[in-house]
Amino acid sequence: MTCSELVELVTAYLDGALDERSETLLVIHLDGCPSCRTLLEQHQQLIQLLGPAALPAPRPTALPPARRTILLAAFRGSSR
Repeated sequence: MTCSELVELVTAYLDGALDERSETLLVIHLDGCPSCRTLLEQHQQLIQLLGPAALPAPRPTALPPARRTILLAAFRGSSR
């Protein structure tokens, strides 16, 4: 993992939202990169100062149109 890749994933890492492989690669990178460790520490400090309520709520992932149609049909059918 490069420093640039880590920067893109640091928030997901702190949220516990990375898949196992990505998290492993990130931790390995942190072990050998003092600059990225500093970045991570700065993010952690910011979260502590602001508190989790200051962070924006995650946006829901949009469903593909076909999946949405199937789910809506299922919900409408179950309410009868």
